[in-house]
Amino acid sequence: MPRSPRAEILTIDGPGGPLALRVIRPQGKARGAYLHIHRGGWVWGAADEQDPWLERIADTCGFVCLSVEYRLAPEHPYPAALEDCEAAALWLAGPGKAELGVHALTIGGESVGAHLAVMTLLRLRDRHGLPRAFRGANLNAGFFDLGLTPSVRLWGNERLVINTTDLKRFADGYVREGIDRRRPDVSPLYADLKGLPPALFTVGTADPLLDDTLYMSARWAAANNGSAFAGLSGNTPFYNSLLAVGMLVGRFFVIIPALAIAGSLAAKKTLPASAGTFPTHGGLFVGLLVGVILIVGGLTFLPSLALGPIVEHLAGAAGQTFPAGG
Repeated sequence: MPRSPRAEILTIDGPGGPLALRVIRPQGKARGAYLHIHRGGWVWGAADEQDPWLERIADTCGFVCLSVEYRLAPEHPYPAALEDCEAAALWLAGPGKAELGVHALTIGGESVGAHLAVMTLLRLRDRHGLPRAFRGANLNAGFFDLGLTPSVRLWGNERLVINTTDLKRFADGYVREGIDRRRPDVSPLYADLKGLPPALFTVGTADPLLDDTLYMSARWAAANNGSAFAGLSGNTPFYNSLLAVGMLVGRFFVIIPALAIAGSLAAKKTLPASAGTFPTHGGLFVGLLVGVILIVGGLTFLPSLALGPIVEHLAGAAGQTFPAGG
């Protein structure tokens, strides 16, 4: 695409050295900022390849658009690109706000750019305690499962833009051999998505990454983040309704069993105390309750207290060993 004469380069400190951000400002007053992460399969592409799109976003939305010039694989494999995007997001959520004169922040990208955008949001939440530093995400045909979803595996060799072989090569170039590609810190489709901002998911029917977007949008909605879906002949009612049902189930379905138990208990008749009644105001009940809480809490948060390791330790201390496979 043609490069914008309005673009400027802003350089910040990055984990691999100086990190360039390509900046396109709106023609009017800035209402916020959009952190853009470019496409290219992690192995090619650049921040200056989507200038017309970013100009349109800048002028239509009033956003200062910043595109990250992240390091490319295979020379810089996982997690180099993600670390660069994380650094850019932290700068924008910190000193960048004052420098650009904005408050509302959004993030997004296309294909692997959408992947890196979600991974950046997860890192902000888990590593920096900033789950809502960005108010929204714009995720266009994201590559969310590096283990390959069915639509990617079954696409074949037809190359409208990319095909199955291309996507496999992209994943091979980005993630070194021996790393599980369906780890949550590699493929965000398998991550805990709670607490992330609302997102707009966009994809077309003739796209091998169709399933990635469908699956991720459903999980995003079920995590109660708020999401919308565009694509499939434009804003298809079926999928928007499906997302609404997902949000309903994810938010309220877990309450139903608790309400059922509470209703069952409330419906029970109060009986007078008898010889078989276990008093709940005495020391025995309090001791049992505290004991259960300590045991369950210990087994939950301190797995080393589980019975198996303790027995093995005591047996080992007594000189008893167990043959391998026995």
